[in-house]
Amino acid sequence: MPPDPAASLPVPGLPDAARAELSGAVAALEGTSLAVRLAALVGTPIEALKARLPGPAQALLDAALRRALAGAMAAALRSDPARTPLPVSSAWFHRGLAAASGAAGGALGLAGTLLELPFATTLLLRQIAAVAAEQGEDLRRPEAAAECLKVFALGGRDPYDDAAESGYFAVRIALAEALRGAAGRSAGAMLPGFLGAVAARFGGPVALKVSAQAAPIVGAAAGAAVNLAFLEHFRSVARGHFTVRRLERAHGAALVRAAYEAMRDARFAA
Repeated sequence: MPPDPAASLPVPGLPDAARAELSGAVAALEGTSLAVRLAALVGTPIEALKARLPGPAQALLDAALRRALAGAMAAALRSDPARTPLPVSSAWFHRGLAAASGAAGGALGLAGTLLELPFATTLLLRQIAAVAAEQGEDLRRPEAAAECLKVFALGGRDPYDDAAESGYFAVRIALAEALRGAAGRSAGAMLPGFLGAVAARFGGPVALKVSAQAAPIVGAAAGAAVNLAFLEHFRSVARGHFTVRRLERAHGAALVRAAYEAMRDARFAA
């Protein structure tokens, strides 16, 4: 792999260790989108995958996705993921559950996938919450719940996306606006507008997931692979997001954002 040009970029005010961590976060948050990864995984162009999902199914998916996000938030943060005893490491435990749930949902086609969606979403949020806790977030605070949910709307853009609208900080600002007025609310009382904003960005990859799993039997294998891809992608995005937040707490939001954007620009200019 060629060296990342952002890693050696001089950033006044940031120590070497922080610069290296921020470079890794930029790679995770501004890299290839999950939609592109899924299309490559199943060997089907994005537009062809989208065409597989009929209109009525898309409407069912939109409603199911909002319910899954709302329900998963309460379930995923009910206990401290860092202290939950597991027979194996958390990463491998959740990988196994994700593969099994994806295979089960895919084997039953569209109906099974819609039934599996809340469970898969909760698994993803559990891993996101675990990463948040590792990076110093207090999961008892309602704001932490919102930050975990934001991860579903972050991480990578398609090659033809407008950087001004789809970049990491642009999406963070948009979600902050959607969340305005929800301060102090519990996870179960998140504003519908905020959940809708997250669902709108998360819905594209989920629609591709459903399309890949829609064919019975063939969908079982695709379901396991797609769920693992989701898990790895959002764990990486969560690590990037909560690394940025930790660096902001340590070095100031303005300095970290300036350094991040300089690294991002260098990465895309290379």
